[in-house]
Amino acid sequence: MMRMRTVIGACVAASALLLTGCSGAPAPSPSTSVSPAASSAASATPTPTPTPTASPVEDLGPLVPSGDPVPITSNLPAPWSIARLADGSLLVSERDTGVIVEIVGGAAVPVTTVPGVAAAGEGGLLGLAAPEDASGSYLYAYFTSDTDNRVVRMPLAGSAGAHTLGAPSDVLTGLPKASNHNGGRIAFGPDGMLYVTAGDASNGSNAQTLDSLGGKILRVTPTGAVPADNPFPGSPVWTLGHRNPQGIAWAADGTMWAAEFGQDTWDEINRITPGSNYGWPVVEGLAGDPAFVDPIVQWPTDDASPSGIAVVGDTIFMAALGGERLWTIGFDGTAAEWYGGGQLGRVRDVVRGPGSTVYLLTNNTDGRGSPRPGDDVLYQVNLVPAG
Repeated sequence: MMRMRTVIGACVAASALLLTGCSGAPAPSPSTSVSPAASSAASATPTPTPTPTASPVEDLGPLVPSGDPVPITSNLPAPWSIARLADGSLLVSERDTGVIVEIVGGAAVPVTTVPGVAAAGEGGLLGLAAPEDASGSYLYAYFTSDTDNRVVRMPLAGSAGAHTLGAPSDVLTGLPKASNHNGGRIAFGPDGMLYVTAGDASNGSNAQTLDSLGGKILRVTPTGAVPADNPFPGSPVWTLGHRNPQGIAWAADGTMWAAEFGQDTWDEINRITPGSNYGWPVVEGLAGDPAFVDPIVQWPTDDASPSGIAVVGDTIFMAALGGERLWTIGFDGTAAEWYGGGQLGRVRDVVRGPGSTVYLLTNNTDGRGSPRPGDDVLYQVNLVPAG
């Protein structure tokens, strides 16, 4: 196990509802102009929305990895997402094949091939999610089709080691697609709603208009309806101004966090509040512009390229693709890096495991990494109290 240098320029908001940014950091110059129709969304007034109720999670305090990652399963082709079911089982999506596998005794056992997946570039079979309570009888999947990005759900049956999935039905369709910036993370929040990260589909103006679902974090019911308390009436949009968010998770107090790919300068961890605008493509990273919410932490893109995140105790764990490491981030914005120096290569996803553990998923076989024998690998990492 290697613990690398500690980091970074951090910016802590005084309140989870504060919409002004922190000052004192250089503001990157915007690289994309926003059309008048797009920029009008920045001034839209959202409907007040209550904070989601927190899930009952034990207070574990700040945590850090302990020891080397333990390999669970190897030889996974371009894996993208881990779904941990209520019975403790693990399902993994394969981006390019469209296959969902179950991890059984260290082996990856195919469960189904999702129909309609059109893998190209960064698109394909991406995020997986299942309700955390035992009543969940569906598995949800986000994928790129011939025409759009969409979310479907499939009836989930069977038991640990022998799960089956039925035919998919649409939950959310019409998300813009492109070779890059497809978003793709889905997760159930503590309020029981389904949250979806949608990239800007390589068109920055999508992020600043409510007429597009691109460049957004979306919130729908488990069947795809728009909740009545969403911030923009009749719209699934929860927040806007995102470039390519690929990680979402919640702390025990209900606070929502998200990781986001920057363009050439800054990657971000953001505290998410409903109806807020996170600035892309007008700003990237810390800007100090009261129209937008500044990130809590920013990184040079070579150090991060963040994908999945998990929150365990008082720590955010963030998978880094280009940075080829795992980041730990405190709620106060302090950050440290782990397993760097090429130990794992590209890290695509991280999810909470049983007790004080997390699972990591590498992504060296997706066409951008440098595969080693056994790649790609699902690991488990033990956590211990920080300090």
